[in-house]
Amino acid sequence: MLGGENDRLNAIVSIHPGAGGTEAQDWASILLRMYLRWAERKGYATETADFLPGEEAGLKSVTFTVTGEFAYGYLKAEMGVHRLVRISPFDANKRRHTSFASVFVYPEIDDTIEVEIDEADLKIDTFRSSSAGGQHVNKTESAIRITHMPTGIVVGCQNERSQHKNKAMAMKFLRARLYELKLKEQEEKMQVYHNEKRDIAWGSQIRSYVLQPYRLAKDHRTGIEMGNVDAVLDGDIDAFIEGFLLSAKQGRK
Repeated sequence: MLGGENDRLNAIVSIHPGAGGTEAQDWASILLRMYLRWAERKGYATETADFLPGEEAGLKSVTFTVTGEFAYGYLKAEMGVHRLVRISPFDANKRRHTSFASVFVYPEIDDTIEVEIDEADLKIDTFRSSSAGGQHVNKTESAIRITHMPTGIVVGCQNERSQHKNKAMAMKFLRARLYELKLKEQEEKMQVYHNEKRDIAWGSQIRSYVLQPYRLAKDHRTGIEMGNVDAVLDGDIDAFIEGFLLSAKQGRK
């Protein structure tokens, strides 16, 4: 199930809430916690590189790395749209809300893999960090955001104390994104992994987590269900990951 060219590599994970304001932003933060707990169970190291908090609660975006053997191989199964149904704690009328958040996963590619980046194609912005990091981090414009003009890809890092280190990490993220884009272009030419590409489209949810009126987590790609949603949101997602990888492997035979 983990025979892909990049499956052994570390993973770069980004989470973005869908429309829905505070409720969706809170859902994105719940997903972040789920993946951090899962990584802890697997013995993987994690590090948050870029974090944009929500106005009231949750987050607007987050990018973090998961370091360990086969981290990308496992987490690629999580790429797609995740749906939450619950009574919103932010609704005074206690109505049921449906929220969406998207998860993107990229391999942290090795430095030996060449990805050409023209400096003239980059728009580099500096700003003060919004992450926890003490006075130095917050008082200097050490945070970096890089826009790759030809593709529109935007990456950022604000975790390190120096602008130089933040830029180096952001460039690593950009190389990973461009490499992933290159692989997708090759796949489209060869019409390979058609099902996986359909699954990661923004418009199609891969999994639902229902807390009201019943409690159930269901993967829509494989049909696998778990009634203990609390355990799932606490990082118990191996059944979903392995089920998807197995079905993807069988689909390629």
